Order: sequence, then structure tokens, then C-alpha cells
Amino acid sequence: MTTLFISDLHLSPNVPKLNQAFFHFMRKEAPKADALYVLGDLFDFWTGDDDPSPFARSIIEAFKQLTDSGVPCYFTRGNRDFLVGKGFAKETGVTLLGDETVVELYGQKAVLLHGDTLCTLDEAYLNYRKKVHLPWLQWLFNHLPFSVREKIVAKIKGEIKDDKKSKSLDIMDVTQAEVENVMHHHRVSLMIHGHTHRPNIHHFNMDGHEARRIVLGDWGYYGYVLRINEKSLSQDSFPID
Repeated sequence: MTTLFISDLHLSPNVPKLNQAFFHFMRKEAPKADALYVLGDLFDFWTGDDDPSPFARSIIEAFKQLTDSGVPCYFTRGNRDFLVGKGFAKETGVTLLGDETVVELYGQKAVLLHGDTLCTLDEAYLNYRKKVHLPWLQWLFNHLPFSVREKIVAKIKGEIKDDKKSKSLDIMDVTQAEVENVMHHHRVSLMIHGHTHRPNIHHFNMDGHEARRIVLGDWGYYGYVLRINEKSLSQDSFPID
């Protein structure tokens, strides 16, 4: 059996081919796994657990079918779906994880996270992140009419798009010092994250021992799935058409 990891699908009603690739994955591949981990930004933006749209209901149903079949599913919230909450978890059967979670994968411990908190050079984003994670602000947002929230989200998405145009790629990437700080803190030699859209497996030396940082791929022209079992580890891609 194999444990699967995905992130950064950025699903929305506007990307039907991507949505169908996700549904195919949930029907054909995920049911064969030991577990499925979603490490953030499953959605292009999640406006709230009370989203009544057919798109939101179809995603919820896909997860419910998977967890009802006996496959445990774990969800780390990203910078686009930080508003996924207890309602989503209750309806789908997924387990919500914290910002950093240590798990044991076939005898090896790993720390899992979305990856945005590793980008310490992007001070403007980290300040924004701190604000939108304030409990009182999220409570206030979630109690606005859904139509108002949609307008706010549309504005935020536009600002994010404009902000990215003015930032260098280095600013939006992780810093090695923060990677090692997190791994030291959790006493692990394996880290798995998404967010940067730069799929790769990085090998480096930490305290005289080999360490690895696996970056999950974002779904666009291709989909990416990390597969880990007792004998092997591979990040596979497939065309989306």
C-alpha cells in the first residue's frame, strides 16, 4: 500500500478540466491508498464552509465517498483555503491538521506543512497571513452574507495576482535557514510541503546527516502526486487534458 500527497490544485468552477482530473484521481487512485494528505491550496480560494454552489458540493462529496470507503484523509490549510473549517471536516470526514504536523511514514518521521511560512523573505505576505488568521477577523468574515464574501474574495485574488507580478522568484521561495529551523524543532530529516509550485526533491546535509525536502507540484498543465511506501518514494506527473 502507498500513502499519497497532493497540493496546490487551485480548483474552481473556472477550471473544469482540472476538476475532472481531480475527480478521476479521487475515484481511481485515492481509494487504493493507505491515506491521502492534501497539503493546502486545494481550492483557488475557499470562501466558507457554507458555500452552496454545485462546485463546492461536488468536492465535498468526493472526499466523503473516499473517507466513507475507509481511506483516511488529512488536510493542511494553505494560503488560499485557510477558511476551511470544522463544517467542511464534518461533512467530508477529513481530519484537519495544524500548520506543522509530524507523521510517521513507514518507519520515518516527516514534518508536513503547506510551505508558505517557510518564505521568510516575503515579509508583506507574512504580515497579511498573520492578519487573516486572527480568529476574530475570520469569525467576522464568516458571518457576512455569502455574496459579500464573494466580492471580497474577488478583490483579494486580484490583489494577490498584482502583488506576484512585482515580486522576485527568490522572495517567493523558501529560505533554507527556516527549513532547517522547522526540521530541527521537530527533530526530523524529512520535510514535505507545497506552495512554491517548484516540484523537486532537495537533498542537503543537516548536523552531519542527510536530510530531504520534498516540494509537491502544482496542478495546471500537469498533475502531481507524491507516492510513498515501505520501499520507494516517487513524485509522478501526468498531463491534464
